[in-house]
Amino acid sequence: MPLVLLPAALFGLVIGSFLNVVAHRLPARISLARPGSRCSSCETPIKPYDNVPVLSWLLLRGRCRACAAPIAARYPLVEGLTAVLFAAVVAVHHGSAPQLVLGLVLVAFLVPIALIDADHRIIPNRLTLPAAVLAVVLGTVLDPGGQPERLLAGAIAGTVLALPALLHPKGMGMGDAKLVAVLGLYLGAPVAVAFFVAFLVGTIGGVAIMLRKGLAQGRKTPVPFGPFLALGGVVAVLAGDELVQRYLSMF
Repeated sequence: MPLVLLPAALFGLVIGSFLNVVAHRLPARISLARPGSRCSSCETPIKPYDNVPVLSWLLLRGRCRACAAPIAARYPLVEGLTAVLFAAVVAVHHGSAPQLVLGLVLVAFLVPIALIDADHRIIPNRLTLPAAVLAVVLGTVLDPGGQPERLLAGAIAGTVLALPALLHPKGMGMGDAKLVAVLGLYLGAPVAVAFFVAFLVGTIGGVAIMLRKGLAQGRKTPVPFGPFLALGGVVAVLAGDELVQRYLSMF
């Protein structure tokens, strides 16, 4: 197993580095390919040997080599988190190619979606649309037998959140509805687990905000739901099938 997990983690580090770029540039409508990575303070292009995920940040002690400006710890944290998630997906689904591929692709989309929604309170169509297309294509090619369930789950889950988003636009957004639909296209029935986890953690977070700021002020504080949905999606990828089976076995 370690021989399998190590390449998965290393691949996750590389993907995590790219996801940092996506989360930073996509909302600003900057090309993901050009210009190359550069210091945000002095605009000096970053050399390849200073752009190794996590390791370069540690060796440079979190500072630009050219101007010594601090480099946010968020970059290596995202890279490390993506590596851990990739290794976890491989550990859980190494025996099922469809679940493995769908899980890795979904995680790769959820990381920048969570970051962008946390920063800008938007879930870009430029992420949810290609994620949905890939889900349909990969699901059809890798697991045609399970595709009807995933398509139905995506349609039901998206509709469940789209209705309140249309009725109360200041609450749940259409971006959240689209993200839930995407989760259904990747997860199938375990999308219920993703939504339950997101709702539970989001409620706890909302209560914590109201306790800190007071009821009136806390209720007015906007809280993006995308990161909670992303967390729920990760839980569903790793344990969704087992949790659904345990729930059904109770009846």
